[in-house]
Amino acid sequence: MGLTARIRTRDGWAVSHAVVTVTDTAGTQVLRAEADDEGVVRDASELAPGPYTVIVTAVGYGPVASTALVTASGRVDVGGVTLARQGGTELPPPGPWTVDPAHSTVGAVAQHLGISSVRGRFTDFAAAIGIAPDDVTESRVEAVIRADSIDTGNGTRDTHLRSADFLDAANHPEITYRSTGLTVAGPDRWTVHGDLSLRGVVRPVDLDLAYLGTGADPWGGTRAAFRATAELHREDFAMNYNQVVQAGIAAIGTTLRVELEVQAVQGESLPRA
Repeated sequence: MGLTARIRTRDGWAVSHAVVTVTDTAGTQVLRAEADDEGVVRDASELAPGPYTVIVTAVGYGPVASTALVTASGRVDVGGVTLARQGGTELPPPGPWTVDPAHSTVGAVAQHLGISSVRGRFTDFAAAIGIAPDDVTESRVEAVIRADSIDTGNGTRDTHLRSADFLDAANHPEITYRSTGLTVAGPDRWTVHGDLSLRGVVRPVDLDLAYLGTGADPWGGTRAAFRATAELHREDFAMNYNQVVQAGIAAIGTTLRVELEVQAVQGESLPRA
């Protein structure tokens, strides 16, 4: 294997359309290779030993150049290369966007017995995003989640989670989130401020949001991807049920980590899945 490299975004996503170009000390191109679907470049061409310049490019990202030394074996492993999106902090094009539940995940993680985690997800939800045309910090998001759609892979546990000890889905069937503002947290990163209504209790909750980019879909539309996380304290929403299994250790952690993987379609309606 002549050259290997792994191309990723700052958020750890593969850049499948990246191109690696290698030039010698005279500036002559000696190798050009494209990344595969996993953002990995593998080229079997052998290179003469010596120093080279490795340039990684991809549409929508700033180029990265580095020096690599090819050993007597004719091989070089560039390792991991991180590409930053051009234009710095950004959001998708302005206008309405509809979250596609078939290609999105609303999940939560709770600590169990102080040594491991239990993961669950909500299977029934809808959300809309509005990207403001002038000041992107005025963009908005609204989401509605069916409380009884919780799924942790265990029927007995799910029934308990729907009960008044936790989600109280019979009396409060919907969990809602409505943003109240947006602030820049770094390149491609934002803090979404909003109000979460859970069990009839409304509390301010911030989402740590990473914008992962946009792209065309097979149905002629444009999609944008986001990843977001938040931490909730159960007592803030009157979910105080617990069991103490031994001194200082509760069966269920007092905090929940919310994990969102979101794919949104430009416009107010979804194409066929």
